[in-house]
Amino acid sequence: MNYPHPLIAREGWPFIVGSLVLAALTSAAGFWSLPFWLAFVFCVQFFRDPGRVVAGGPKSVVSPADGRIVVVEEADDPYLNRRALKISVFMNVFNVHSNRAPIECTVQRKWYMPGRFLNASLDKASLENERCALHLRTNDGRDVTCVQVAGLIARRILNYVDAGTPLAAGQRYGFIRFGSRVDVYLPLDTQVKVVIGERVFASSSVLAELG
Repeated sequence: MNYPHPLIAREGWPFIVGSLVLAALTSAAGFWSLPFWLAFVFCVQFFRDPGRVVAGGPKSVVSPADGRIVVVEEADDPYLNRRALKISVFMNVFNVHSNRAPIECTVQRKWYMPGRFLNASLDKASLENERCALHLRTNDGRDVTCVQVAGLIARRILNYVDAGTPLAAGQRYGFIRFGSRVDVYLPLDTQVKVVIGERVFASSSVLAELG
């Protein structure tokens, strides 16, 4: 599908331009300009935002982010007050940080909670870190909770949707700057398709199949 800001995310434009200007201004210093050029290269790779093929079918839950699976377990969904299947994707600073909808749905509700900035790979980050959660409902009435969680370095969660917003599977809806995670809470009868430690890619990796 087409994304509104292909190849390089608009969220990164100020960082990329700023680091490029600094690198160019310090080029006359020779070797001493190297850190500024490295910062420019880092910003370009961090804010890359490639288009993706959306995997699976109508009941497939695709990954909302690039990264590594760190949690697959039954847990309490603190937003919908239910027992659910929780799958968490941890993003390091070298992953693409654009976030995409895990399934075709309509946003029912949105919560923003300020919090700490613990290492996002830790389980307690789901409840203690700054986060933004979405209650998503599929066309056949299935409820999915998708939570953006800030990390140790991440200091800004960007979320562009509100209650009533329809989302296609794989549609871009947000961005997290500099290392973080996304938690997905699914109905208990969902069939898991990933294991802890597996590397996944937003939209093009299937996390699970709804029952």
